[in-house]
Amino acid sequence: MKTETVGDATFETWTVDEVAKGIADTSIVVIDVRTPQEYMFEHIEGAFLMPLAFFKADALPGQTDKRIVFHCGSGMRSEKVSRMAIDAGVKQIAHMEGGFGAWKAAQKPYVGTNMATGAPQRVGR
Repeated sequence: MKTETVGDATFETWTVDEVAKGIADTSIVVIDVRTPQEYMFEHIEGAFLMPLAFFKADALPGQTDKRIVFHCGSGMRSEKVSRMAIDAGVKQIAHMEGGFGAWKAAQKPYVGTNMATGAPQRVGR
């Protein structure tokens, strides 16, 4: 994990493996900041959706029980949203390096779309 201090806030960049571990041990909440269309086509199972276009820092859940980790397609939008959250007063926030592309490259499980039926299906483990 890379850590950066921004004023009095902490901005973290998590690896795919760190996010997968956090999901497995239920210590994090994953928030997908891609578009609804991207999310519907494929997403990390259990991730919440808060698209960048509609991001509201004051709508984020508290982090007393679980940490928030944002992700997007490549890591660019999730980093932008993380910095927007810090600008809005959030003191600790994280995003996943490489985004969903890195998640898939690491062969982590996700929910995809069955192209024959259009139905969601689990992909991977």
